[in-house]
Amino acid sequence: MTGNVNPTVRRRRLGQELRRLREDRNMTAEGVAERLLVSQSKISRLENGRRSISPRDVRDLCEVYGIEDKKLVESLMQMARESRQQGWWHAFAELSPTYSVYIGLETDASSLRVYEPQVVPGLLQTQEYATALISGALPEVGPDEVNSRVQVRLRRQQRLYDERTPLRLWAVVDEAALRRQVGGPSTMLEQIHRLTECSRLPHVTLQVLPFSAGAHPAVNGQYTILEFPEASDSTVIYLEGGTNDFYLEKPHDVQHYSVMYEHLRAQALSPEQTRGVLGQLAQEYRSALR
Repeated sequence: MTGNVNPTVRRRRLGQELRRLREDRNMTAEGVAERLLVSQSKISRLENGRRSISPRDVRDLCEVYGIEDKKLVESLMQMARESRQQGWWHAFAELSPTYSVYIGLETDASSLRVYEPQVVPGLLQTQEYATALISGALPEVGPDEVNSRVQVRLRRQQRLYDERTPLRLWAVVDEAALRRQVGGPSTMLEQIHRLTECSRLPHVTLQVLPFSAGAHPAVNGQYTILEFPEASDSTVIYLEGGTNDFYLEKPHDVQHYSVMYEHLRAQALSPEQTRGVLGQLAQEYRSALR
C-alpha cells in the first residue's frame, strides 16, 4: 500500500462502486443478501463504507453480479486490501471507533465547513484549551487518555499547515464558544490569540456568530460539511452526538445543510469584524488576569 492511500476513503469509494454495480443490474440489497446468506444490513454497511470489507466479500459480490472482467475484479479486491490497512489514527481507535471514522474522512477532505455553537473547533484549539475541554467533558477519563485525545487533536491540526495541500477551512463559531471560560482566563487569552493567527491564514476563514444574530438555521447544534478532491467522492455531513455520530450523504441532506451554512455565513460577522471581536475578547481576558 502506498503511503498516500487513505483506508477510510478507499473503503467509501469501494462501497460506492459496489453499489453502482448492484444498481446497474437492478438488484436490491435484500436480494443480494439472500443470495449470499447474509443480512441486508451487512450489504448496506459494505456499500456505505461503514464496515471493513474483505477481498473475499468483493469476490463473492462480483460473482453474484456476474462480473466476468478479471481485471475489474482484481482491482476491486485490491481496493479491499488497501481499505483494511491502518491510517495513523487507528492507533487511537480504542478512544472512539466512530471518531476514527471521522478522522479518516477529515484526513482526505479538501475542505471543511464547520459550525460550532459551544466550543472552539478542534482544528483551531490550543493544547491547553483542548486539555481543559476534554478533562471537563469527560470527567471519568484519566490523565493518560486525556493526553492521548489531545495528541490526536494536535495531529489533526497538521492539515492546516500542509505546504502542498493545506485543508481549506471555513468556521462559523458562536459567540458563546468564545465567552465560555474553558481552563480560565489565561487559557482563553492564548486561545483567542491562536484564533486570530489562524484567521489570517489564506486558506482559513473564521466568522463569529454574535448573540445579536438571535435565532438562526443551525440553532439545533454543531455540524461539519466535508468535501473531497475527487469528484466521485460524495460530500459528507457529520453530526457529532453524545454516544453516536451520524454521517449523511444523500443529496437532499447535503443540500439542506449547505443552504443552512450559507445562511449562517450571511448572519455571522465578516472576517474583519470577527478579528475586531477577538481583539476585544483578548482585552477582557487580559484584564481578568490582573
